[in-house]
Amino acid sequence: MADSDQIYAEVLTPEGPVYEGRLYQLSARTAIGEVGVRSRHAPLLARLVPNELRLYETREEFNAQSGRNYAAAEGWLEVFANRVVVLVGEAHAPESLDAAALKERIADAEQRLAEAEQGSASYEVAESDLQRAQAFLALAER
Repeated sequence: MADSDQIYAEVLTPEGPVYEGRLYQLSARTAIGEVGVRSRHAPLLARLVPNELRLYETREEFNAQSGRNYAAAEGWLEVFANRVVVLVGEAHAPESLDAAALKERIADAEQRLAEAEQGSASYEVAESDLQRAQAFLALAER
């Protein structure tokens, strides 16, 4: 595949890089919907919500929907100068997720949400934790 068909991508977490290399397409869920990023994409800055992050290194992987998949937390996606950078709180291969542990995280977040005052910082954190655990569980149970 010609380099002109690829975009350089980095997926970074606080623990370190998850992916660095050239891609045919990166697909992610933003706060306003799904986005697919390919070579020569217009500049973009978007807030990511917990969901699946899909990386396709070749057109064939994209057509077969057989690229790398990650359960990605909230974060940011920036596209500029034929480069895409994804900054997320955490990213895991779906097969590495523990459904039982995620169910415990959901129960804990629901309890904290019920105990917190709506609009408080603790309420917002519990709500975010709940959304992340629910998104990760959906991917783990596929």
